[in-house]
Amino acid sequence: MTDSQSGRTGERSGASRDKRDRLIAAAAELLYRQGVESTTLADIALSADVPLGNVYYYFKTKDEIIDAVVQAHLHTIRSTLAAIEADHRTPKGRLKALVKVLAGQRDLIAEYGCPQGSLCSELNKRGSGCGHCAPDLIRIPLAWVQDQFRLMGRRDAYDLAVTLIAAYQGTALLSNTLDDPTLMTRESRRLSRWIDALDAP
Repeated sequence: MTDSQSGRTGERSGASRDKRDRLIAAAAELLYRQGVESTTLADIALSADVPLGNVYYYFKTKDEIIDAVVQAHLHTIRSTLAAIEADHRTPKGRLKALVKVLAGQRDLIAEYGCPQGSLCSELNKRGSGCGHCAPDLIRIPLAWVQDQFRLMGRRDAYDLAVTLIAAYQGTALLSNTLDDPTLMTRESRRLSRWIDALDAP
């Protein structure tokens, strides 16, 4: 293959990747803002500025693009947790940093709910194959939080992790239901104080 041919192939590959990424980003936004059932492939194509016929080149079904959105969320979660670990040396500092990151989404959460929690809830109701990875949206941060409590020497690390994640998800639901982003701010402060007060048993 000549260099010019290779260059053209690379350009086509890059354009293909760009379209696929645009479709996934558009789908993630629409699924979050208007829900799984209300979002169609036509909606996603329009938002991504991709012809509807081209969508089927990348995703044969709606379930396939939903699964891609879940994978994108999982990538973001893992990247966020890795960044927190890189920036904070102590488990308490990491937990408080996570709480701060979650509270930083307060305005969006008040309007649309928790991006991951809402998606999990919707996909669980559908009972379709695309939801098989959705629980990882909760399992991965839960396991990470548990690890931080374990590093603090807590034998009840799992119970504490459930308490923290449940507090966040519950407050996200209340913030969305009551359209009150300040609930997220107040709960994040309370959780930070709670984390500070915890010592090894």
